[in-house]
Amino acid sequence: MEQKWPVRLFNKSVLKQRKLKEITDLIGPTSGLTCLDIGSDNGVISLLLRQRGGQWKSADLDDASVSAIRALVTDDVYKINGRTTPFADSEFDCVAIVDFLEHIPDDAAFRQELFRVLRPDGTVIINVPHIKNSLLRKFRLAIGQTDEKHGHLRPGYTVESLRHLLGEQFTVEQHKTYSKFFSEFIDTLIVQAVYMTQRNKKDHSQKGAIVTEQDLKKNKLIFRLYSLLYPVVWLFAKLDNLLFFTTGYMLIARASVNKTTLDTSSNSANVGRAAPSLTH
Repeated sequence: MEQKWPVRLFNKSVLKQRKLKEITDLIGPTSGLTCLDIGSDNGVISLLLRQRGGQWKSADLDDASVSAIRALVTDDVYKINGRTTPFADSEFDCVAIVDFLEHIPDDAAFRQELFRVLRPDGTVIINVPHIKNSLLRKFRLAIGQTDEKHGHLRPGYTVESLRHLLGEQFTVEQHKTYSKFFSEFIDTLIVQAVYMTQRNKKDHSQKGAIVTEQDLKKNKLIFRLYSLLYPVVWLFAKLDNLLFFTTGYMLIARASVNKTTLDTSSNSANVGRAAPSLTH
C-alpha cells in the first residue's frame, strides 16, 4: 500500500526522524498505557507514536494543525488553546509535548494543566528548541527566519529554565540536547525553500510553516529533486557526530510528576474543564 504523503516526507527529513528517535527513547514501551501527544504539526509524529501501541489522544493549537493530524490518525484529535484542555483529571500515563511550549503565551499555566491530567506515576516528555546564541541563529535571523515567523513566542529553553518552569510539581529525570550545526544548517536551507514556495500563501499556522498535500502537488518537481538529493543531505547531517564537544539546537527531557492520590482528589472539581475541541 502506498505510504501517505506526510510519511513520505518524514522519510526524507533527517530532523524529524531524529526527533522521533529521541522521543521514543525517552518514552519507552507504551503498550497498555494511556498517552497524549501535543504539538505534532502535520500529524506524522502522532501516527508513528500510535503505531507503537497504547491508547493515544492528540492535540494542537490551531485548525490547520488539528486537521492535518486528523487526516492521518482519524480520531481522538483535539484543538486546545494553550491554557486548558478537555481531558479528565489523572487521565494519562504519559504526555509527549513536541515543539509546543514555545508557541503558547503562558507556559506556566499549561504546566499546571499538565500536572492535572497526568496520573500520580505519570511522565512527560518535553521537546523544545535549545537556546543557543550562535552564528547559525544570527544567520537565520538575517534571512528572515525569526521566532515570530516560526510562531515562537520565546526562542526556547535551557535545562535550567525548563526545570524552573516545571517547578516542584515535576522532577526532571533525564535530559539531553541533540541536532547540531550540520543538520540544523541543512534544515535552515530547506525551511527557506519551503517559505519561498509558500510566499503567496495567505493562511499561516500558529506553528509556522506546515507543508500540506497541496504544497507537494504544486511543487512536485522541487520535492522530487529534493528526494534525489536526500542521500547527500543525510550524509551532511551525519557530520554532527564530529561536534561531540558542543550542545545541540534541540532540548529533550523526561520528567516524572510529583503527585499523590490526595492531589488527584483535590483536583476532581476540574474534571471536564475544557478548551474548544474538534473531535471525530
